[in-house]
Amino acid sequence: MADDRSRSAFFSGKRGAEFLEHFDPARTPRHVAVIMDGNGRWAAKRGLPRIAGHRAGAKAVREAIAAAIELGISCLTIYSFSSENWRRSKDEVQGLMALFVEVLERELVQLERLDVRVKVLGRMSELPDATRTSFARAEERTAGNRTMTLCVALNYGGRGEVADAVRGIAADVAAGVLDPGAVDEDLISSRLYTAGLPDPDLVVRTSGEMRISNFLLWQIAYAELWVTSVLWPDFRRNDLLKAVVDFQARTRRFGTSQ
Repeated sequence: MADDRSRSAFFSGKRGAEFLEHFDPARTPRHVAVIMDGNGRWAAKRGLPRIAGHRAGAKAVREAIAAAIELGISCLTIYSFSSENWRRSKDEVQGLMALFVEVLERELVQLERLDVRVKVLGRMSELPDATRTSFARAEERTAGNRTMTLCVALNYGGRGEVADAVRGIAADVAAGVLDPGAVDEDLISSRLYTAGLPDPDLVVRTSGEMRISNFLLWQIAYAELWVTSVLWPDFRRNDLLKAVVDFQARTRRFGTSQ
C-alpha cells in the first residue's frame, strides 16, 4: 500500500486533497466491485459510435487500477461483459471482443510491473478463441503477482454463476463423494468463480442507474453500495477515492442492530 506522500502526489488537486483528509488507510475496503456503466451514453453525447465509448472506458479502467493500488485495495472486480450482453448488435459484440484482446495485450506489461494478478470470472469456454486465449495467457503470466487481484467479469452472470456452483455440487452428491448434509454457505462459496477471494465490501455503479444487473448476487449480500451519475469513461481516480471515503464513513451492521 502507498504511503501518505505517494497518495498525496497521486490524488492531486484541491478535490483529491479534500477527500484525503477523511481517508483512513486502516479502513480501506479489501474488495471493491465496479459496475462500469455509461460507455454507450458517453459516446452518444459526442455523436460517436458505441465502440468509441468502450475505448474511452478502457482508459478509465487503467485509472481505477492505479487508484485502487494507491488506496491499498487488495481486489478490484470490474463488470466488463455480462452473459446478457450477447444480445447487443453483432458489430458491437465483435468490436468489444477485439477490444478486450487489444487492451489486454497492450496493458499486460504494465499489469506485471504493478504486480497485479488477473483473474477471469465467467464462462470462458463460450468466448471467441482469441479473447479466451488472451485472457488465459494473462492469467498465467500474472498468477504469482500479489499486490492486487484484478477480477474481470467476462461473459458473467450472477444467476449463472450460482447455477454452475450448484450443478457441480449436485454432481458430487450424485457420485457419492459429497454428503448432502455437508452443503452449506461456505461450500457454495468455495464453488463460485470468486472462490478464495474476499466478498466485496463496496459496490460502485456509475451512470446513476440504481440496479445490480445480475452482478455477484451471492457475494454482495452485505456489501455497501455507492452510485454516481458520472459515466464510466469520465470516472477518475478522485471518484474512486470519494467512494472509499464515503464507505469509511458508514457503519456496517451485517444484520445486527448495533
